[in-house]
Amino acid sequence: MAKLAIIVQSGAFDRVHYALVMASAAAAIDREVTLFFTMEGCRALRPAQALGDWAAPERGLREKGLATLEELLAAAAELDVRFTVCELGLRAVGLALEDLRDDLGIRETGAVTFLNDAGPDAQMVFV
Repeated sequence: MAKLAIIVQSGAFDRVHYALVMASAAAAIDREVTLFFTMEGCRALRPAQALGDWAAPERGLREKGLATLEELLAAAAELDVRFTVCELGLRAVGLALEDLRDDLGIRETGAVTFLNDAGPDAQMVFV
C-alpha cells in the first residue's frame, strides 16, 4: 500500500485537526504515514500550554464527544505516524525544535529529505 505523506502548512485549528484525523485513520488501516509540518503549521507542535488560543475549539470538540487535538496527537504517535517538521518553516515562524513538544519524536528535516523519504509512489495531501 502506498505511503501517505501529509504536508501541514496551515496553522488553522480545523485544518491541523483534520490532518491528524486523516493520519490516524490511515495508520489504523496499516498505511505508513508521515506528517510534515511547515510554516504556520509548525506552531501546532508546540506544547499544549502554548496553544491557549485553541482552548475553545478543543472544548467544543470534547463537548460533542469528538476527538480533541491532544487525543489525535497521542493516537497518531501510538500508531507510529512519523512527525517531521521543516527546518525552513521553523525559522520562518521564529521557532526551534526545542520549542516543540518532546512526546512525539519529532524530527527536524528539509523538503528534499521529506520528499525522498516519501518516495515516488506516495500519496500526498497538502493542508
